[in-house]
Amino acid sequence: MRQAKAKDDCRPILIWILWICLVLFACRITGQILVEFFEVTFLPPSKEWFSGIISYPILLVFQIAIILLMAQVATDLTKGTGRFSHSSPVTAKNLRIFGSIYLLSMILRYLIRMYIYPEERWTGGCIPIFFHWVLATFVLAWGNWKKVSEQIETEEK
Repeated sequence: MRQAKAKDDCRPILIWILWICLVLFACRITGQILVEFFEVTFLPPSKEWFSGIISYPILLVFQIAIILLMAQVATDLTKGTGRFSHSSPVTAKNLRIFGSIYLLSMILRYLIRMYIYPEERWTGGCIPIFFHWVLATFVLAWGNWKKVSEQIETEEK
């Protein structure tokens, strides 16, 4: 029974992580909008915010969709109801695998960038990379919330 209590105490921490990641990502999008559309000078220039592989208007649409998805996931898990709160061991495992690969690939991207552009060490061109870490952390917290919830449900039966 003591083990179930420890796991149960873990879920509020994971929910906090989800909300913190959501706020951080929303701040990133807000900052980029300020730079792109309002040309503020107190933030890094536009080229620091994204790689340019996708045009900014298209990227912004995807970023808003990601924020909406993150908000729905965080809300559902906070309430313990809704489509994203239902535990599935396969979904939880897939989220943790995807989140791990995503985070590791972004760490590798950062290391390669620092090797190729040593003059920009430690922060040059890293805004997108840092926020990919935030998104990967969100996915990992979501997958772990589902795993912990499944374990608690199994122990209660």
